Amino acid sequence: MAREVRFENATGVSLAGSLELPPGRVRAIALFAHCFTCTQASHGARRVSTALAAQGIATLRFDFTGLGKSEGDFADSHFGANIEDLVAAAAHLEATIGAPSILIGHSLGGAAVIAAAAHIPSSRAVVTIGAPFDPAHALHHISAEDAARIEAEGVGTVAIGGRPFRVGRDFLDAVKGQDQATRLAHLKKALLVLHAPTDAVVGIENAKAIYDAAKHPKSFVALDGADHLLTDVERASYAASIIAAWVEPFLLPAKSPDMLPEGCVRVGSGEGPFVQLVDASGHTLLADEPLRSGGGDLGPTPYDLLLAALGTCTAMTIELVARAEGIPVEGVEVLLRHERRHADDCAAAAGGRPRLEILHREIRLDGNLTPEQRDRMLVIANKCPVHRTLESGPTVETKLVD
Repeated sequence: MAREVRFENATGVSLAGSLELPPGRVRAIALFAHCFTCTQASHGARRVSTALAAQGIATLRFDFTGLGKSEGDFADSHFGANIEDLVAAAAHLEATIGAPSILIGHSLGGAAVIAAAAHIPSSRAVVTIGAPFDPAHALHHISAEDAARIEAEGVGTVAIGGRPFRVGRDFLDAVKGQDQATRLAHLKKALLVLHAPTDAVVGIENAKAIYDAAKHPKSFVALDGADHLLTDVERASYAASIIAAWVEPFLLPAKSPDMLPEGCVRVGSGEGPFVQLVDASGHTLLADEPLRSGGGDLGPTPYDLLLAALGTCTAMTIELVARAEGIPVEGVEVLLRHERRHADDCAAAAGGRPRLEILHREIRLDGNLTPEQRDRMLVIANKCPVHRTLESGPTVETKLVD
């Protein structure tokens, strides 16, 4: 699931990004840099980020200055500015969910993460995908005539990939003379080089140059059959699976400064009319309303979560007591139902009508239990902590905070 984020770079420009969060506990944090003139919505950025999230690695992909949803003028951006944007993105992650231990760059973004790695102390592993050895490779997209005009006038519009971009003289100057060989030699971080042997945009010789310049630990994996932009879903997922497996020894656990203690839950608005992001002691999940109620059906409803709390607590309590008392319970299944949908319940409350508060719970016990043991388990089910909390009619204290 993606959470939209915004943060400022060193010059105060607001940058937009998407933080792909795992469905469960965050194992580590990654920062993804997109390809030249691409955005966070590019095939490679989206597919690799979502696949990494499925592996428990929260991944931030964002638009560099002047691209996508980020503010600023692309004409004012350049390779050095990209590095500064990456450092700002890493600082945002450290201040919110946790410092990034993995830096991933696609194409020119790969060259950028190599350059930025020294400025992001938390990074322990660097991954390049179809990256050029020399950032000046980006100048291949600009004709000699356009380059001369930009040098003379300070800025000019060029067509890259069929789209017009305003490019400044700083961009032409910044990609020249970048000593990537020295950066790689002093990287002091693990390096993974991913490259398609048939990449028609950035040749495979670039991967060899990057690999040869770096010191161990380093690895190279050929993305057979992939194109430069990773437009194929299977190839992008394969790249992500390789990354997720390779970085395992270098993961830095996520330690958010605002990590909630056990027993606390944070809920915040997500993308969609009803979507909510739920953070429960580092575990993340989505809550939503069904399609019939105007939602996107991207997660359980509030009442689904309530039933799930009762059901899980019931099963856990039964199994705990059964083990303690030597009762041969081999498995527990709890089926729960609430008679009203959340949307109907809210409408009734708004109209002043009493709400129906009946929760139906059916429990199936596996194992060779005597009738007396089954009765004992039923008594225990009715004493589970969540059940007792619901029956006690707890008072909800609410206040507004800044």
